[in-house]
Amino acid sequence: MASSLLFTLSLLISLVVYSLSSPLSSEMILDASEILVDTGYLSMSLTLELISDTLFPNSHSLTIFAPSDPAFIATGQPSLPLLQFHFSPIPMSLETLKSLPYGTEIPTMFQGHSLTVTSFPSDDRVSLNNVDITPLPIFDDGFLIVYGIREFFDPDFEVRAPESSFGCGFLRTNSFGNASEALRSSGYSLMAGFLDLQVLETKKSTMMTVFAPTDQVLRNRLGNFNEYSSIFLRHVVPCRLLWTDLVKFNDGAALPTHLGGFSINITRSGGILMLNGVPVYYPNMYISDWLVVHGLRQVLSVPWEGTQEGIAGATDEFGGSIEDYTPDYEF
Repeated sequence: MASSLLFTLSLLISLVVYSLSSPLSSEMILDASEILVDTGYLSMSLTLELISDTLFPNSHSLTIFAPSDPAFIATGQPSLPLLQFHFSPIPMSLETLKSLPYGTEIPTMFQGHSLTVTSFPSDDRVSLNNVDITPLPIFDDGFLIVYGIREFFDPDFEVRAPESSFGCGFLRTNSFGNASEALRSSGYSLMAGFLDLQVLETKKSTMMTVFAPTDQVLRNRLGNFNEYSSIFLRHVVPCRLLWTDLVKFNDGAALPTHLGGFSINITRSGGILMLNGVPVYYPNMYISDWLVVHGLRQVLSVPWEGTQEGIAGATDEFGGSIEDYTPDYEF
């Protein structure tokens, strides 16, 4: 799971990196359209030319899964949401797609709907929503990548536990959609992105608490790819803890996390609840029957990242004195 988690987190970082580049040019779209015509995807070529200005005018990267001409004939005029379901804002190389484990979810431009990988890295093909893609990209310039598919993806597709001689498998049944919305509306978009990408392979019975650092803090920590999984997993506790639950813990209590060997220690400073020396800035940002999200203004540090300075005289990532900091809550 560690390697797949690292890769899934890297998809989010790709969005950050590619958002700094120029939007896709009309010439690039035209080049892709011409190649689609030459390779027998006339319907998708015409569709791409007609809708590109309105569907993704400011996109910096894109992966397109182009249904065949017979698929267009069988389906008729596809709806806009169905077309959006065949566009991903992430440039997915063939090597990338082949490395994804079964059940990985790929975001699309159809809000709230993701494609699901239904093949294994050991397979000689790549399948999404049980539809095989072409063995090689039809078009690939690094920012815009196009694959062919024989039929339209089904937006109502539900992933099944894969058959295995070992009896292994999982179903992704939990949704982070509402939690992600709450995070984005409060300035925690990067952490919302991690949840959207279904970073944790959750089961229905899973309970979870996420301590979410702000965007500004996380952007300062994205330089080292090897730290991505560590940064996310250390902020996730495998139990559902409301603010009223947290304040009941005595000083010195330790909360286990999804990062092996790392726990969150509860202390108090001047009446303020601290998690490894970091105050909770936004308690109960989001609550559901299995998930709770609390907002932080700092990243929880691990001992092996280096010597940590004490709270006295320290400053937070916003330049304010932590000694003078008072969260908007009371015990």
